[in-house]
Amino acid sequence: MNYDVAIVGGGAAGLACAARLNKSGKQLKICVIEAGDRIGKKLAATGNGQGNVSNEYMTAEHYHGGNTALVGRLTCADAYAGTKLFSCLFSADSSGRIYPAGRQASALVDDFLRQLNSNITLLTGVKAEKIKKTENGFEIRTNNSQTVNCKYLVLCTGGKAQKQFKTDGSSYALATSFVHTLTALYPSLVQLKTQTEYIKTLKGIRADCVVTALHNGKVLARKRGDVIFTEYGVSGNAVFAVSPYITDKQGAVLSLEFLPDFSKEEIEKSIFEHKKNGSENSELLSGTLHNQIGRAIIKRCNSADEKIICNTLKNFTLPVTGTLGFDYAQVTKGGINMDEVTDELESRLVKNLFFAGEVLDVDGDCGGYNLHWAFTSGMAVADTILKRI
Repeated sequence: MNYDVAIVGGGAAGLACAARLNKSGKQLKICVIEAGDRIGKKLAATGNGQGNVSNEYMTAEHYHGGNTALVGRLTCADAYAGTKLFSCLFSADSSGRIYPAGRQASALVDDFLRQLNSNITLLTGVKAEKIKKTENGFEIRTNNSQTVNCKYLVLCTGGKAQKQFKTDGSSYALATSFVHTLTALYPSLVQLKTQTEYIKTLKGIRADCVVTALHNGKVLARKRGDVIFTEYGVSGNAVFAVSPYITDKQGAVLSLEFLPDFSKEEIEKSIFEHKKNGSENSELLSGTLHNQIGRAIIKRCNSADEKIICNTLKNFTLPVTGTLGFDYAQVTKGGINMDEVTDELESRLVKNLFFAGEVLDVDGDCGGYNLHWAFTSGMAVADTILKRI
C-alpha cells in the first residue's frame, strides 16, 4: 500500500495532522495506523470526558521539557487554534479551561471521524513494528504483516502513560531505530506518594488547600484545589497540578496550607475561643476543619499553643517519596530529544520524518495544555508537509 503520508498514532496529534492535511484539498493519500481498537480513545476520555482541549491562559511557562521557546511559539499564538479543527462551539470556564460547549469529548472524536473521508485509510488494531528508510520514503511493517509505503512519515505514538490506550512506551523504538535519543521518562499529572506518618487517619478525606511544591527549599509550583488523602500519600487536582514540577526530582516536599481563606489571626482567635469554652486539646480545630484533619494537625505539633497549631496548619509538610507510576499518570514527562528536531518538528537525522504530540520531550500543566500541544504540533507538521507537496 502506497501513500503520500503515513501517520503512526491515531490520538489527538495524529488526528489533528490528518484532518489538516485532508482539508487542504490536495487529494492526498493518507494512512493513519493506530494500535488501539479505535482512534481517539484517549481524546474521548480527556477532561473527565468533557474535552478540556486548551486554556485561555496560554504561555510557555506552562510547558516543560526541551526547547520550550519553540513550544511557546507553536502553542501561544492562539489558544483556540485546535478548536478550529472542529465544527462545534467552544467556551472557557472561570479558570480559562476551554471545552466544547456540549462538554462531551467523545463528540470531538466523532467530528474527526466525519472529516476523515475516503482519502484517508484508518488501520485500527494495527501496530507499526518496524520502519526503514527507502529510496522514495519509508517502509512500515506492521504486526499483521502489512507493508505501508509513504513519502512522508509522522510519528504521533504518544508516550508511556496510560497503557490502556496502547501507549506503553514500546513505540519509542520506532524513533530510536533512526538513532534518535530519549530523555529520561517520568510520570506526570499523577498522584504522589509521600511519607504517611501524619496522615494515616485521613484516608479518603478531601480538603481545599494551597499546595506548594518545594525542592531544596525553592518554591517550584503553587496551586489551590482539592487534596485527597490516600493510603500511599495524596491525590486531587491540586496535587496533579504541581506534580509536573517534581516527579523528576529527588527530595521534593509538599507544603499544604489548610484554610487558605482565613488569616493566622482569625484561626488563632478561634482556637483561643475553643479553649475558653473548655474544648479538649484534640478538638481545638473542631468545626474549623474536618475533625480528623484537625486532630492530625494537633497530634503532629504536640501542642495546645494556638500559634504553633496555626503554623502547622498553614505549613503541613509532606516529603515526597515517589509517584503511582505511568499506569496512573495522564502524560509522560520526557521523550524524543527536542535538540534532534527542527523548528518544523522534522527529524534532523532523517529527512521527511516528523514528530508531533507527547512522543516528544514536551509536557504541559494540567488544564488543557497537553491537548493543545498535541493539536498545534500535529497541525504544524501538516502545514510543513503541505508546503513541500
